[in-house]
Amino acid sequence: MATDRIETLLDEQRRFPPPESFQAQAHVRDTTPYERGRRDPEGYWADWAKQLEWSKPWDRVLEWKPPHAKWFLGGKLNASVNCLDRHVRAGKSGRVALIWEGEPAGQV
Repeated sequence: MATDRIETLLDEQRRFPPPESFQAQAHVRDTTPYERGRRDPEGYWADWAKQLEWSKPWDRVLEWKPPHAKWFLGGKLNASVNCLDRHVRAGKSGRVALIWEGEPAGQV
């Protein structure tokens, strides 16, 4: 039957809203960032990326050639600098960055 084909499954239009009890315990209530991300994804992610330290700024935010996406083309950053070094430079070297808890619980 034609309706059993994969193309049919890709055209799902039904909506499944979460129950009110689930919504009541949600941590995120402000949908403004989500709406901006949908309306202007490149601007949205560029604004967030500006909060990182880049050793070389990007030339282009997004190159989208389905199914491939390339983000922040030409840009270079260092994960160690962004996760650690910039926070040490900001005077936070004495603060705990990560607490590891092993298994069984209690191994720290």
